[in-house]
Amino acid sequence: MKFDAQQFKEALTERLKRQYGKDITQANRHDLFDAVSASALELIMNNWMETRRQYDKKPTRQVYYLSAEFLMGRALGNNLINALIRDSVAEVLKEMNIDYNLLEDEEPDAGLGNGGLGRLAACFLDSLATLDYPGHGYGIRYEYGMFEQHIENGYQVEYPDNWLKHRDPWEIKRSDLAVTVKFGGRVAVRKGENGRDCFYVENAENVTAIPFDMPIVGYDTNTVNTLRLWQASSPNGFDLQLFNNMEYNRAVERQNSAENISRVLYPNDSGPSGKALRLKQQYFFTSASLQDLIRHFVHNHGTDFSKFPELHVIQLNDTHPVVAIPELMRILMDEYGMGWEDSWGIVAKTFAYTNHTILAEALEKWPIDIFQGLLPRIYQIVEEINRRFLIELRGKYPADYAKQNRMSIIANGMIHMAWLAIHGSFSVNGVAALHTELLKTQELKDWAELYPKKFNNKTNGVTQRRWLLSANPELANFITQKIGHGWEKDLSKLKQLEKFADDSAVQKDFLAIKRRNKERLADYLKVTQNEFLDPDSIFDVQIKRLHEYKRQLLNVLHIMYLYNRILEDPSFNPPARTYIFGAKAASGYRRAKSIIKLINTVAERINNDRRVRGKLRVVFVENYRVSVAEKLFPASDVSEQISTAGKEASGTGNMKFMINGALTLGTLDGANIEIVEEAGNENAFIFGLTADEILKIEKEHSYNPQKYLERNPHLAKVMNQLIDGTYDPTHQLFKELYDSLVYGIEGQRPDVYYVLADFDAYAAAQEQVAEAYTDSAAWAKKAILNIARSGKFSSDRTIEDYVRDIWKLKKVTVN
Repeated sequence: MKFDAQQFKEALTERLKRQYGKDITQANRHDLFDAVSASALELIMNNWMETRRQYDKKPTRQVYYLSAEFLMGRALGNNLINALIRDSVAEVLKEMNIDYNLLEDEEPDAGLGNGGLGRLAACFLDSLATLDYPGHGYGIRYEYGMFEQHIENGYQVEYPDNWLKHRDPWEIKRSDLAVTVKFGGRVAVRKGENGRDCFYVENAENVTAIPFDMPIVGYDTNTVNTLRLWQASSPNGFDLQLFNNMEYNRAVERQNSAENISRVLYPNDSGPSGKALRLKQQYFFTSASLQDLIRHFVHNHGTDFSKFPELHVIQLNDTHPVVAIPELMRILMDEYGMGWEDSWGIVAKTFAYTNHTILAEALEKWPIDIFQGLLPRIYQIVEEINRRFLIELRGKYPADYAKQNRMSIIANGMIHMAWLAIHGSFSVNGVAALHTELLKTQELKDWAELYPKKFNNKTNGVTQRRWLLSANPELANFITQKIGHGWEKDLSKLKQLEKFADDSAVQKDFLAIKRRNKERLADYLKVTQNEFLDPDSIFDVQIKRLHEYKRQLLNVLHIMYLYNRILEDPSFNPPARTYIFGAKAASGYRRAKSIIKLINTVAERINNDRRVRGKLRVVFVENYRVSVAEKLFPASDVSEQISTAGKEASGTGNMKFMINGALTLGTLDGANIEIVEEAGNENAFIFGLTADEILKIEKEHSYNPQKYLERNPHLAKVMNQLIDGTYDPTHQLFKELYDSLVYGIEGQRPDVYYVLADFDAYAAAQEQVAEAYTDSAAWAKKAILNIARSGKFSSDRTIEDYVRDIWKLKKVTVN
C-alpha cells in the first residue's frame, strides 16, 4: 500500500478538527487513537471497495464463516502491520511528538468473543485475506462482550465489558442493508398461485438487524475482506402514547427486548429465559446473514437458486449457527416458492460444519417448548427434516430401533443441533487428528458409519502475523535476520532455523530476547496489578478458558504440593518458578469459579510467605484477553497444556506458545499430539493417561481415586488442605472441589477428569522441567527447535486444507 506521509498528517489533523473540534495540541490520547485509526481506515478503504468490486465483477465461489464469536483483539496495530505501513505511521506520529505505542494501548479489545472458538475464527479471516481468497465472517455485534473480569477478595466478579463506550473507528454502519428477523407468532397457511400451500408467520415480534462492517486486511496484499456483524433493534420500539401516559418503562419495553439480543456474549443460560435469549441470538444472526446473502444473490443472478451452492459455501463454526439450515429452507420455500426437494438439494450442497468438542454435554440441544415457541415455522421445518431422515434410517437399519432413536434429530423432548448439522451439511470436520478420530470412533460413531465421506480432519492453526510478527517483534526481527523474510506468509520457512539450534551465540541471543519479554510482562503486571515477578524465574503459564477438563485444578494442586515440599524439606532447592494463570469462568459455572478462588487463595498465601520468597510465586492475571495474551505468549518459558486426554478438541494456545519459543508441558490430547510429532518428544514434556487408557478405565468402571491418595501421602495432604482450614478457616469454600475429586457429586463419579490419576506423572514432568531449565543452552536449543518446527500450525495451512478439501475456492487478485 502506498503511503504519503504528508497526506496522512493532513488527514489526521482534519479528522481531529471534524470529529472533536480540536487540534493536535488539544487532543487527548483517545482523540488521537480515534483520529489515527480513522485516517488509516481511509487508506485501507480504497482496497476494501476494490475487493468488493472485484468479487461482484467476476462472480466466484466465496466462503461465509458463521460464528457466534470473533475474538479479533485490537485492530489498529494488526491492520497497519498487514498493510505494511505501521513503521511509516509511527514515524509520522513521532515527528508530531506522539508516541504510537501509547495510542495502541488506548484501543479496547473488541468484545466479540471469549475463547479459542472465536480466536480461531479471527485467525481464519486473517489467513483468507492474506491468501487472496474471497472469505467473509458473519456474527453479532455484542454491545458489552462477555464480561470484564475483576478479582475481588479472590473471587471472579463480572462487570460489563463496555468496549463500545467510545465509537469503534474500525466499523462502518450499513443501515441501508438492515433486514427484519421474526420471533414467535403463529404459523398460517394460504394457497399459492400454483395451488401449493404457502406458509407464513403472523403476529410475530419483528426485530431489525443492522449490519456493521469491519475490514479484514490481508498481509502484503490488496485484498480486504469483510466481517459483517449484526446489531438488534426494534423497528417501532418507542411507544409515544405510553410515554405520554407516563408509563415510561413500558414505552421502551419492545426496544429493550430487541436490544437484549445483541447485548452480551453468552448470557447465563441456566434458566429458561437465558436459554430463550441464547436461541434468539443464534437465530437472529443466522437469519440476518442468510437474508443478506440471498438478497445479494437475487440482485446479481435472479432467482435461479441452483447456482447458489456454486457461489456460496457456508461454514458453521460449531453448533451455534446450525439453525441456519432450516432457515435457508424457510427462505427458499416460503419466500421464493420452491419445493422441498429442490430446497433441500441446495441446502445440502451449501453448508459445512466444524465440530469443536468431544464433550457430549457440549453438543448443543434445545428444549422443544422453547424452540417451538420462539421459532414456530423453523420448528415445523426441523420436524419435517427429521421425519424424512427417520425414513432414511429405517431403510438402512430396519431392525435397529435403538440406533434410530439415538440418531433422531428430535428425541426425548430435545432438538439435537449437532445431529441436524451433520445431516444437513456436505462436510463435517474435526480440528485435530485425535479429535477427529475420537469423533468417528466414539461420540459420532453412528454418523461416521452413515456418512463416512462427510467426515474429515482440519487441524487448527494460528496466524503468525498477530502472534509472532505483531506480538513478539524482537523475536520476529531475530528470525528475519537469520532466515530472511517470507515466513510471514509461509511459516514452513521457519524450518531454516534448525541449522542455528546448536549455535551458542544464537542461543544466547534467543535467551536475551526471552528475558526482555519477561521483563516487559513483569513491568506490565507491576503497573496493572501491583505484582512483582522475577524475570530470572521459570515463567510457567496456563492461559485459557476456565473449565474442569482443562485442569487448572491439577496445576494449582501441584503448586500446593510444591509449596509444602519446599517448607518441609530444607534440602529441596528447585529453580525459582512463577506460575501464571489467566482465565475467565462462565458466569453460571460455579465450580470453575471455585477453582479461580482457590488459585487466588493459594497465591495470597504463597506470595506473602517469606520462607518461599524468591523460590515460588503465583499470579492470576485479571481479565485475560487478546491484548494481554500478546504480552504473555512471548514471555512464557513453559506452556501448560494439561487437559484430560481425549477432552480437548484442539487447543490453539499451544501453537502460539510454540511459535514464541515456549516448551510444552502437556498430555497427549488435542493438537499436543501433532505438536510433539513436529517438535520431537525430546523437546517437550509429556505425561499422563492417554485417551485409549482412559477409555479402557471407563469401560471397566475401574476408577478409584482412593488408591492414588493412599499411594501418595503428599497428594493426600494437599487434598486434605482443601478442607482442613489451611486455606479456608470455614472449611467450606473448597469442599465441593474436594468432594468432586474424592467422592463424586451431582450424580457424577469421582474425579471425572482424572486429576488424581495424573497427579504423580504431572509432578514428575514438572521435575523434568526444573532440571532441564538449569541447562540454559540445552533449553534454548529445545525452544529454537520448537519455533523452527512450528510451520504446520499456521492458520494459512489450515485454510489451504479447507480450500482444497471443502470450500473449493479460487484466489482473486485485487489490483
